[in-house]
Amino acid sequence: MAEVILMPRLSDTMTEGVVAAWHKNIGDPVKKGDLLAEIETDKATMELESYKDGILLHIGIANGGKLQVNDLLAIIGAPNEDISSLINKNSVVAEKEESKIIEKQSKPEPEIVVEVKKADVVIFESDTDERLKASPLAKKLAKEKGINIASIQGSGDGGRIIKSDIDNFRIAVSSENKISLTPSFDSVDGQENYSDTPNSQMRKAIAKRLTESKFSAPHFYLTMELNMDNALAMRAQINELGSVKISIQDLIIKAAAFSLKLHPAVNSSWMGDFIRTYSHIHIGSAVAVPEGLMVPVIKFADQKSFFQIAAEAKELYTKARGKKLQPNEFSGNTFTISNLGMMDIEEFTSIINPPDSCIMAVGKIKEIVTKKDAGFGTTNVMKVTLSCDHRCVDGAVGASFLQTFKKFVESPISMLL
Repeated sequence: MAEVILMPRLSDTMTEGVVAAWHKNIGDPVKKGDLLAEIETDKATMELESYKDGILLHIGIANGGKLQVNDLLAIIGAPNEDISSLINKNSVVAEKEESKIIEKQSKPEPEIVVEVKKADVVIFESDTDERLKASPLAKKLAKEKGINIASIQGSGDGGRIIKSDIDNFRIAVSSENKISLTPSFDSVDGQENYSDTPNSQMRKAIAKRLTESKFSAPHFYLTMELNMDNALAMRAQINELGSVKISIQDLIIKAAAFSLKLHPAVNSSWMGDFIRTYSHIHIGSAVAVPEGLMVPVIKFADQKSFFQIAAEAKELYTKARGKKLQPNEFSGNTFTISNLGMMDIEEFTSIINPPDSCIMAVGKIKEIVTKKDAGFGTTNVMKVTLSCDHRCVDGAVGASFLQTFKKFVESPISMLL
């Protein structure tokens, strides 16, 4: 009997998904566990596996198409099985979306006129060339636009070329009169120029969630400067002894976790009619990825050693940049840390990451001259800014949390006792 596969909910905030690539075609045999498609969610690109043996009889939306959660995605059944009733029952929304995709793809792309003195031949990689990592939609768009896809640096998993990579490139003429591919948004021959990049599911989710957070949660901000001399010294000593190297971010996560244990009001969520205070401590650590921001979560951070936090964080950051995070690895946060210190930012404020009540922005460590004893010396300092939701956390509560956090960071040995 044929079985309907609906667009799954692959994250707690997902309302719709985009089919980044189908890995099976209609008529292909499918076994349980086979990769059917790659689904782009608001958090990451996830692999969808089949949970049934049979023949792929129907695909509800083409590559690049968007479906709401629980809309018809595919049908698997026996050869030549009549599935017309299932399609009629489930595919109304899918057909509307597919018609939009087809209509959009049928519109001619705006042309860029380039004048060359020599005839240049652009060699395209074969669609069946296994060495070229590119989605079928990216290959199709590259051919339509006359782009040599082999010249593009992919931003997808493992360097895979995806649709946005094609959208962000244009054909230009080099000084040697050869057609080349360059990422550029400058004007061409003195003419105004621009490039439109469709918003990914992740970018849409970031816009929606942070807009809601900024305009629904009354933010206020508390900034404190910390002396980092002892933290840097202890980190250097630990890294000489351990096989797993810890970073300042790992130390910050640990100090925040210990501080949250002593200030549970900061480890909370506004729930409308009540405030939920968590006894567990799950710390999100924001990571920049090409399409936006991911927040992998270090769960039960207060119960883990520096080495455990460092090892887990490194694995999660690698997964995040490769779009391999699973839903349980980027959800459940009770507090979030955003660190831009490695990008030379001294101080900034962050928008609260729902459902948290607070997020801490961490700046760079810098060396300053201070008075020491009878003379002068240098000290390493770092600024942190706590963004608080005033509905849950009052100013005195946030300030007390930062005072405790400061003590742990400035006397890090206390976290080992």
